[in-house]
Amino acid sequence: MTAGDQNWDRQTRQETETQRLDRNWASLIQELRVVQTGVQFLIGALLILPFQAGFAILSQPMRLLYLATVAAAMGATVFLVAPVAWHRILFRRHRLGNVVAAAHRCAIAGIALLGLALTGATVLVTETVAGPVPGVVSGVVVAVLFAVAWVLAPWRWRKVGDRSDG
Repeated sequence: MTAGDQNWDRQTRQETETQRLDRNWASLIQELRVVQTGVQFLIGALLILPFQAGFAILSQPMRLLYLATVAAAMGATVFLVAPVAWHRILFRRHRLGNVVAAAHRCAIAGIALLGLALTGATVLVTETVAGPVPGVVSGVVVAVLFAVAWVLAPWRWRKVGDRSDG
């Protein structure tokens, strides 16, 4: 956060640094609640696949894609749950600034890994149902959608500099 952002928070919201950190922490935790449920559901679905009869017919490249997808989903879980562990370990140690900054980075990494896991899951399902070409096409489409909706659009708005919502 820049000094200009902190001044804006002080002047517009009339909040102290501690109040700003509390607000940022509460906002981040609410966002993590939304994505954690989706990641947990995805992992549950992925983990039962090897125990299904049809899994045995997957080609070696599809098995590798499956393993990469599981790894991405597990990585997403680690990063999206990490802020809670950090907060618990550092509770009452007056490190909220550190926790909020680290949690922000963990959330970005977790969301990126979730995008990869969802893209991999889309390819797995589409290729199994419709074949390799539709599988690749669906993976590219989903990856582009994630890039636009999760990265490019917010990055573009970030550069505009509108501070109406803090």
